[in-house]
Amino acid sequence: MPVLDANSLRTFVAAIFAAAGCSAEESARIAASLVSANLTGHDSHGVVRTPRYVAWLREGLVRADVEPRIERATSITAVVDGLYGFGQTVAPFAVRLGVEKALASGLAAIALKNAGHIGRVGEWAELAAERGVISIHFVNVQGSLLVAPFGGVDRRLSTAPFCIGVPIAGGEPIILDFATSLVAEGKVLVASRGGPPIPPDALILPDGRLTGDPAALYGDLSRAERNPEAGEGAIRAFGLHKGSGLAVLCEILAGALTGNGTAGPREGARSRITNGMLSFYLRPDVIDDPEAFARRARRFLAFCRSSRPDRPGGAVLMPGEPERRKREARERAGIELPREVWDSLLATARSVGLAPDRIPTAR
Repeated sequence: MPVLDANSLRTFVAAIFAAAGCSAEESARIAASLVSANLTGHDSHGVVRTPRYVAWLREGLVRADVEPRIERATSITAVVDGLYGFGQTVAPFAVRLGVEKALASGLAAIALKNAGHIGRVGEWAELAAERGVISIHFVNVQGSLLVAPFGGVDRRLSTAPFCIGVPIAGGEPIILDFATSLVAEGKVLVASRGGPPIPPDALILPDGRLTGDPAALYGDLSRAERNPEAGEGAIRAFGLHKGSGLAVLCEILAGALTGNGTAGPREGARSRITNGMLSFYLRPDVIDDPEAFARRARRFLAFCRSSRPDRPGGAVLMPGEPERRKREARERAGIELPREVWDSLLATARSVGLAPDRIPTAR
């Protein structure tokens, strides 16, 4: 597979978005976020998304360089309209707003609606944790019917991510970040382009049969474009009724409450797919002494890690540790991209008129 170092890949992806019409600042922000997802091992939210983002920009489904609007606010709450801007622009705006309110008042709640794809939600929990703030995020995807609820075969839910970030003084933060579907749609996308396969029971067909074939989601895989609405199957929720129930709550809180809109039924003529996010922020010292909290937390984490591994050479890892290990490895060795992903990036670069000398050479 082609391999690129992170800096070269960031520069290349930023150049694509700049050529597509984004400012240099926004292009760098999007590229940094996508490559960061690759570095942490979440290739589903990495540069594989670039062709789709550019297509959305061309179609007017996402807007370049928006300034998010605060619709209403109190000292501890705010409703932020992302105005269909890139998620990598509007999500950090909402997170920083929540962090500042929590630092000032101890607790805050921020509703974000009408955001373009916000990428790896763990990135925003990490942003809050860097400021010493605990954060909890419920996310939905308006108009994105991908997941069958527990007990059903028809698409009724989005992948509905959920995330919690907890800073631990004297240690690394705990970052729990997952889609409530058995796999993220992006993982099916990566698999469809020659990446690692998804589990053989990740998708469900209309007759109830389980499969790991991405064609169940996208239909004909010989087409260059991957349309998740073209397949007849659905992604399954993780954990049976538990993941399905959490997904329903993500839709209710991040979609219905924020005004973003839910996965379905689609409202009016809206064709955009947008993220909604309801986030809560907490300054730890309003609950207890931060040093005492960190001491208890570190002791408990060490106790968990001390469990005997379930296989030779294994290890018990806490939430966020796999991502940190993967980042260290990929910063050293580079980022491997499936050939189809690399080819799709090259095709997108050519489509926006990027000069050949701006295209890096993969190893």
